[in-house]
Amino acid sequence: MTHTIALITGANKGIGLETARQLAQADVHVILGSRQLAAAQAAVDALVKQGLSAEAIKLDVSDEQSIKQAAADVEARHGHIDILVNNAGVMLDAFDQAPSAQNLSTWKTTFDTNLFGVVAVTQAFLPLIKKSAQGRIVNVSSVLGSMAANVDPASAFYGFKIPAYNISKTALNAWTIHLAFELKDSAIKVNSAHPGFVKTDLHGVDAPMTPEQGARTCVQLALLPPDGPTGSFFHEGEVLAW
Repeated sequence: MTHTIALITGANKGIGLETARQLAQADVHVILGSRQLAAAQAAVDALVKQGLSAEAIKLDVSDEQSIKQAAADVEARHGHIDILVNNAGVMLDAFDQAPSAQNLSTWKTTFDTNLFGVVAVTQAFLPLIKKSAQGRIVNVSSVLGSMAANVDPASAFYGFKIPAYNISKTALNAWTIHLAFELKDSAIKVNSAHPGFVKTDLHGVDAPMTPEQGARTCVQLALLPPDGPTGSFFHEGEVLAW
């Protein structure tokens, strides 16, 4: 088993799985978290057949007990992690409804996964990351959460008002800023990643980027050198406006 260990949430498919694959190809041992253990194990089996180092764990980011159990299991197996990629996310908005017409349950469910789940997972695994020589936390966000893009008529994303999803990612970016500030005097680096418009269950088949391409930013931020940035928002090396 390699020394560097990464945990990726929502890793049984899409960007999460490709992030796991690319990290494993970089000699990282990857732990694939998923609400369904069987789905994570199937993904792990495929990676192992490719000669990659991977394992599965049951991790539902909206279930506090599941998070605590996963953290305890990882600590028992490995004692620490070096990389946390908070990838699990949902987009539940009704595209044919105005922002003020979105169902309140949509808001609550979206924030439970996209924000509160990230906070809860980070709180549970941060003690294990602090045991790493140079920990990395990557929060998978979206340019749709950029306040700058949302208020700029010249932005390509100005017309994409998907309220619960967008605003949950705005809040996630704020969490990145606060956590990076908390850890600024440590070796841990915390950044938000915009993968791009990727073909996944979230965005559909019309998206121009493949999951392989979408994973690149997450992998770059997960493997930052000691002098790399913290507390910022990136897409393929480019800093995005909050």
